[in-house]
Amino acid sequence: MPDLVLEVSDVRKRYGDTAALDGVSLSVEAGEVFGLLGPNGAGKTTLLSIAAGLARFDTGSVKLFGRPFTRDDRDLRRLVGIGTQDLSIYPDLTARENLRFFGKLYGYYGQDLNGRVDDVLAAVGLTDRANDRAGTFSGGMKRRLNLAAAVVHGPKLLFLDEPTAGVDPQSRNHIFEQVKALNATGMTIIYTSHYMEEVQALCPRIAILDGGKFRACDTLPNLLKRLDATIRVTLTGAPTDFADRLAAIPGVKRLGGGPPGPPP
Repeated sequence: MPDLVLEVSDVRKRYGDTAALDGVSLSVEAGEVFGLLGPNGAGKTTLLSIAAGLARFDTGSVKLFGRPFTRDDRDLRRLVGIGTQDLSIYPDLTARENLRFFGKLYGYYGQDLNGRVDDVLAAVGLTDRANDRAGTFSGGMKRRLNLAAAVVHGPKLLFLDEPTAGVDPQSRNHIFEQVKALNATGMTIIYTSHYMEEVQALCPRIAILDGGKFRACDTLPNLLKRLDATIRVTLTGAPTDFADRLAAIPGVKRLGGGPPGPPP
């Protein structure tokens, strides 16, 4: 049996008349980088907030590390980190002060805390800006500091809610590399994004959430197999049996003739 870190079963959450989550079920194995893909308003942030203990759900159940989980379970919440979509850092504090603050929230002090802060500053490439106020940072640097704040306590499960929103390509690549490095240590990561190319680069398994429901959940190759593809080519001087030969190729469902038109 797989070692499940997160189990979400038929979770529902409403905000007034709006169903943010409508019977969502999901399981994530230890050591995965699991991709959660969907448009704005799909329910991604709501799901992460519930799984991280930041919000309550109406019905259903959530388990972390095999134990029933509620937001009041502080022991389980210590095992979780979350990089929020809206930046959680304090602009008037330096990078080091921000990380010391978040580390202390999890009970770390003294040399243990200082070592953790130094390690994550180095990991996100901010050692040389450690004593500068976060408010002076670029958008990409703030995103990197936000990631550092999420992992300074060494969580076993990390939620990243659109961690590259509004960042420059260099910071985006730095975040990608850090996600891979964190996962290589054994950390389980759930990564949400609008962009297929991001989850494709990082996540062997992907779920598509839309309208508060999971529309699909599988590996990327299996998801792509569900989609029909259309290839348009224009040929001159083709052999008379060319259409028959194309039709005989496995996977070809339909051939059309006539002049080329706009994509379907």
